[in-house]
Parts: sequence; C-alpha cells; structure tokens
Amino acid sequence: MEDVISAYDFSRDQYLEIFSLADEILKGRKIKMKEKIIAEAFFEPSTRTALSFSAAAQRLGMNVIGFSSQEGTSVVKGENLADTIRMMENYSDCIVIRHKFDGAAKFAAEVSSKPVINAGDGKHEHPTQTLVDLYTIFKTFNTIDGLNFGLIGDLRYARTVNSLLRGLTRFKPKSVYLISPPPLKARKEILRELNYEYVELNSPYDVLHDLDVVYVTRIQKERFPDEVEYEKVKESYTIDEKIVNSMRKGSIILHPLPRVNEIDRKIDVSPHAKYFYQASLAVPIRQALFVKILGE
Repeated sequence: MEDVISAYDFSRDQYLEIFSLADEILKGRKIKMKEKIIAEAFFEPSTRTALSFSAAAQRLGMNVIGFSSQEGTSVVKGENLADTIRMMENYSDCIVIRHKFDGAAKFAAEVSSKPVINAGDGKHEHPTQTLVDLYTIFKTFNTIDGLNFGLIGDLRYARTVNSLLRGLTRFKPKSVYLISPPPLKARKEILRELNYEYVELNSPYDVLHDLDVVYVTRIQKERFPDEVEYEKVKESYTIDEKIVNSMRKGSIILHPLPRVNEIDRKIDVSPHAKYFYQASLAVPIRQALFVKILGE
C-alpha cells in the first residue's frame, strides 16, 4: 500500500486487515517505527484529524514535523503546492495533507516520491475518516454487511459522505438511505459509481425504525459558494429526543465531527450516541494505517 487518496484505494481485505491490526493495537500490541518521520501539511483547519494523526505517529515512536496552518510558511510568500510538497518529501517518509481544494491530495501524490495520505481535500474525499467510520461500525456490529444505513444532512459538500459511500462499495449494505434537503443531495457523479441500492429522501422519519447506522453530517458553511443558500438549509435537521425515540434498539448515531447544532447535546448520554467513541478509534486506526504503509 502506498498513497491513500480515496476510499477506493482499499480493497475489502485491506479494510479488514487494518481493522484487525487496530484491534491488536487496542489490546496492547506494541509496534515501534522510530526511524520514520511524518510530515503534516495542513493547509486547512483541523482538530481531530491533525491531532489523531500526530498521536498515532508518536505512539509508534515516529517523529512529526509540519504545520497546521499555512500562516508562518512559505505558502504566504507565494510558494506553490508542488514546491511545498517537494520540500516536505525531502524531510520525511510520509506526507499527510489536508487542503481546501478538490484534488490537492492526488496532485501531491503525483509530485511526491514518498507516500501521501489524504486527510481531506475540499469537498472531494476524506478516506481515513471512512476507515474510522467503518471500523466503529465493525466493532459495534461485528460486521458491515447486511446493515441499514441512513446518511443525514449535507450530502453534497461533505467529503466524509463521498468517502463513506465509496467505502461501502467494498461491503454489502442491505440498504442505504440518503436523507437531505433537495439542494444538498448527494452528487450524481458519486451515485453513479455505487454498486448497491440507495434511496433518496427528504425526511428521516419513515425509515428511522429500520436503520442500524444513522450517520449525521454538519451543514458546512465554508463549502457553500453562496451564503444565502446556506442560510436556507443550515438547520434542516436536528437529531433530538424525538428522532432518538424512533430509532431501533441497538442502532447507533455517528458523526465525523465537529458538530454545530445538528445533534442535540442531550443525546450525548444516549446509548445510541457513538460519535465520541468513533473519534477515540481514530488513533489506533491511523496507527494501523501507518504500519501498513511504512512497514513494521
């Protein structure tokens, strides 16, 4: 395994191998890669992704260099992305990049001779978040096949949704419901690629009792080209007690975070709420990914 740019870069077996290694790490297996250096090139703000990649590298004994904002770098002087990546590959064994532009990670991989991991590029993809999402589901249900999924919120601009929809092509979901206001429907070019049945809906209430996984996304103001359009849809859905009371026993709520107001904080104590548990699995899953890419 070399570059990780898309959720398509993993086969079903590779997903399961990474899950298995993450399980071993959680059980206490120690793996050290002290000679390796990870470069983080975060051109866009990040909390969970940046910190979990850093924590994963440090727990493996690796060193971490890089930046979490282009402020203070030569980018503000006009340095282009290609030159920045060429510079960072000289100092590291692997580059983790987050960027506001679609395709930036793929471009970085084409420029770099070292492995590149996409930590989110614009509204395109976020494949390692999908690793975390699918791992959380797998640990909860001991399977991904045969489950009913409901993806709620911003399905047009959410890169996590694009990657999750693509990642599910490696498994056999029973049904996938895409629930969003009309302006935020999933993009047609993504839907055309899918090898499973899906249903587009405006309201979650007709299917809540059937869902095993409710995957909630934030309405992303920063992705909207028109703020007026954002204002029209910004509070389209809120996961509240009414929705939770309609969910089936044993079903779970996931969210890639950060959240704004799309999940009522009262729900945090519900047994359905798994989004903080989901976030906690980011470190072992990214540890496992580094091991697979850079070798034990």
